[in-house]
Amino acid sequence: MTSEILTPYEDLLRDVLENGARKSDRTGTGTRSVFGRQLRYDLSESFPLITTKRVHFKSIAYELLWFLRGDSNVRWLQERGVKIWDEWADENGDLGPVYGVQWRSWPTPEGGHIDQIEQVVAQIRANPDSRRHIVTAWNPAEISTMALPPCHALFQFYVADGKLSCQLYQRSADLFLGVPFNIASYAMLTLMVAQQTGLEPGEFVWTGGDVHIYDNHEEQVREQLTRDPYPYPQLRIHRTPDTIFDYEFEDFEVANYEHHPTIRAAIAV
Repeated sequence: MTSEILTPYEDLLRDVLENGARKSDRTGTGTRSVFGRQLRYDLSESFPLITTKRVHFKSIAYELLWFLRGDSNVRWLQERGVKIWDEWADENGDLGPVYGVQWRSWPTPEGGHIDQIEQVVAQIRANPDSRRHIVTAWNPAEISTMALPPCHALFQFYVADGKLSCQLYQRSADLFLGVPFNIASYAMLTLMVAQQTGLEPGEFVWTGGDVHIYDNHEEQVREQLTRDPYPYPQLRIHRTPDTIFDYEFEDFEVANYEHHPTIRAAIAV
């Protein structure tokens, strides 16, 4: 018996096309937009890498490892063939205090820094039932010095029955280009943190605020929605490093990723 292939992401694409309000935006491109949507993925079953188009796992993995380095310069990414942040970098490759900086070195009033990632992993181990397993990249004091304010702004871990789940709040969600990356990235992070804390993977819950399709992506979205999805792949992690910061790209393998071809589209900067 063949199990049903769930399509929450594709269903959301249809929702925005059918119900989205016409809105202007910072980039001047124009969007169809809805507010407040949620997707859920069971990470014990599979890895939610979208199959109705090819999603570039190498870029997702290196970007996450770059975040975990606490880096804010694109050169490390460029040296590994990843150019997804190039449009926002200055002439020196700098982006200001973006995601990784806030995750790893949130400034305190006393002049120190908080490593939110180190802290949350330690908290999950020591007090799994805490409701404070939160990491935020949204620092109002530093928004003006960031090349791009964080779109995926805050995430929370949750432990129950020996399983680790994660919920992301994404204030601004470019549904065609950005969200497939974000879903896979935070699912990957959840699997890594589960491994580091001795827990089984639970759910990844994606929550979107302003969920939009850019006007210049509409044709591509309609093409994507003509495609029948495949079952999601699996993400295999081949070793358990000493810390969450010691993973390398070669530690990860996406197995059984059957997908449709890439659909190219311009990014709105």
